[in-house]
Amino acid sequence: MTMLNPDTGAVLRTSYQKSVAEYWNNNPNDDRVNTKLGEVDGLYHHHYGIGDPDLSVLDGPEDTRQERLVKELHRLETAQADLLLDHLGDVRPGDRLMDGGSGRGGTSFMANQRFGCQVDGVTISEYQVGFANEQAAQRGVADKVRFHFRNMLDTGFDTGALRGIWTNETTMYVDLFELFREFSRLLEPGGRYVCITGCSNDVTGGRSSSVSWIDAHYGCMIHPRSEYFRAMADNNLVPIDVVDLTAATIPYWELRTKSELATGVEKPFLTAYKEGSFQYLMIAADKVGR
Repeated sequence: MTMLNPDTGAVLRTSYQKSVAEYWNNNPNDDRVNTKLGEVDGLYHHHYGIGDPDLSVLDGPEDTRQERLVKELHRLETAQADLLLDHLGDVRPGDRLMDGGSGRGGTSFMANQRFGCQVDGVTISEYQVGFANEQAAQRGVADKVRFHFRNMLDTGFDTGALRGIWTNETTMYVDLFELFREFSRLLEPGGRYVCITGCSNDVTGGRSSSVSWIDAHYGCMIHPRSEYFRAMADNNLVPIDVVDLTAATIPYWELRTKSELATGVEKPFLTAYKEGSFQYLMIAADKVGR
């Protein structure tokens, strides 16, 4: 994969942002999972899955069991992206969407295929930008789906230019108040923001050791659930739908423990979800005012 060579100083403004970018540019273990699942149909995701798995994949010939597992895990991850897109509202071919923290482009391509609109993905990983833009060229949609080496806290895109924005498991790397300030600026009045994220449960009081382990593994800063709503309220984003996906994602993680691609994060995720200290939420919010 050809790496890009832009002026990284304008995008990666803190040592923390540089460390996050380095992780996603160079981490072979987690990247191996995303690569293997993406090879199923060419949609490369950087998030987890939801829904009832087909447990029959565990049966049958042993020599093809892992192949069946990979396909089923990928199906569940694609189902998660489909659910997110279901909540973007009325999107027309002339609209423009943004994928905040776009990874290697899976959901962006799904959005373009579904709505026929322009999609801009932004990520601080130069490797991901190069990979995703090559995918766009191979798919013949480079004129409609573009990926940019930009910081989603300060994209440089025009004010009010976007009908919709989504983030899919990327908000734990940034300050939510800064992020939603930028998203509110970018959205047209009545535009829609959809977020799927893991967050800590305020009620349980403090984060569990499992949540702390996840934080340390990914070098992220998992936010408490309440902070999402405070940051939205401060930036003219009004939630219209909040869905707790925790129960829907647990079967995905249980199935993943059976895969040769398991990385060791499965146990902390399952422990945190089952003990109630961690939640998997989807929040859809509308931009109000100007």
